[in-house]
Amino acid sequence: MKTNLADFIKETPEGKEADAILRACVHCGFCTATCPTYQLLGDELDGPRGRIYLMKELLEGSKVSEKTQLHLDRCLTCRACETTCPSGVQYGRLVDIGRGIVEKEVGRSFGERVRRWLLKTVISNPLLFNPALRSGQLLRPLLPAALARKIPPRVAPTPWPAPRHTRRMLVLDGCVQPGISPAINAAMARVLDRIGISLIAAPEAGCCGAVAFHLNFQAEGLDYMRRNIDAWWPYVEQGLEAIVMTASGCGTLVKEYGQLLAADPRYAARAEQISALAGDATEVLDAEREALAPLLARVSSPAKRVAFHSPCSLQHGQQVRGVAESLLTAAGYLLTPVPDAHLCCGSAGTYSILQPALSKRLLANKVSALESGAPEVIATANIGCLAHIQSGTGVEVRHWVELLEEGMREGGNEGSREGV
Repeated sequence: MKTNLADFIKETPEGKEADAILRACVHCGFCTATCPTYQLLGDELDGPRGRIYLMKELLEGSKVSEKTQLHLDRCLTCRACETTCPSGVQYGRLVDIGRGIVEKEVGRSFGERVRRWLLKTVISNPLLFNPALRSGQLLRPLLPAALARKIPPRVAPTPWPAPRHTRRMLVLDGCVQPGISPAINAAMARVLDRIGISLIAAPEAGCCGAVAFHLNFQAEGLDYMRRNIDAWWPYVEQGLEAIVMTASGCGTLVKEYGQLLAADPRYAARAEQISALAGDATEVLDAEREALAPLLARVSSPAKRVAFHSPCSLQHGQQVRGVAESLLTAAGYLLTPVPDAHLCCGSAGTYSILQPALSKRLLANKVSALESGAPEVIATANIGCLAHIQSGTGVEVRHWVELLEEGMREGGNEGSREGV
């Protein structure tokens, strides 16, 4: 694609990055076939190719309108288009750049600005989010059914083994996951403990920055990234093996810290190293298959039927596919078929709040696909997907690591290798 970027952006780091992305696009349109919003709305401007044209125009200096903002807002940033694209167009990064410009040029109503500020502020801060969640859970029995379904039921914490091994990994607690499901990271810690790895958390680390960054509070999002780098760096200097992400949405962003902070002379090198150390739980456990093999005993017959929902952030954002499924199968679970598994569930961070009508349609389609194989439980790899899908189904939704760890326990393997 030929470009002629406007002077206001041409020589900036973002402009050069956007120009390279635009030039990689060959207009083929393969991306539209896998775009969830294009499938729902049938509008070229609500597909990746149309949005790329809109962003090209604004980057070349054309007047930016609310129409452009609407079509970019409707994008889930699921990045299914990146999986399909034969040219390797980094669409997700281009959308971040485009949305940042539109936010400055078009602005939003006072009410919309307040709503987005509240979402960014509350979701990113456990000191605000957790009390709000607990209040909703207490009131849940009194709320209308449609509203009550949107509030995740309370999940009790589970034991976290004390650090006792020479091999150590860090885990990102994040912002909402410890409040919604504190059992997830504890289950990951128990799995790693059994193969001689201690999982620890850095108290000073917090939200990965995705909520703020993708709501166009991009400078604040970068500050969250810098804070996490500062919190993790002492552990890196001590020989930390990996930074484990049990929420694939967080993992996608942390793997991009190096790219997003490349222009920051103070943090660029460290951010790149942090991204290299970041690994989704699937990748971390896949690398330990030899140690896991004796522990992955079959669950007593009949095996539990599981429908696995691969989050967009895992299969498209991180390009990791089939790993969680193979580990669950090795643990004795029977995976049911899921049609159109590449499509988004409609959670997409704050999308389900900001675009409720589209999100509801996507959720209904996803639940229908997941339930089609009559599973006893639905598994996923991202807390946002977990809570969102649970609001639309009566089937229990769990994180896949919890199921893996339960399979190990049912197989009678409670031991660990001390000091490995």
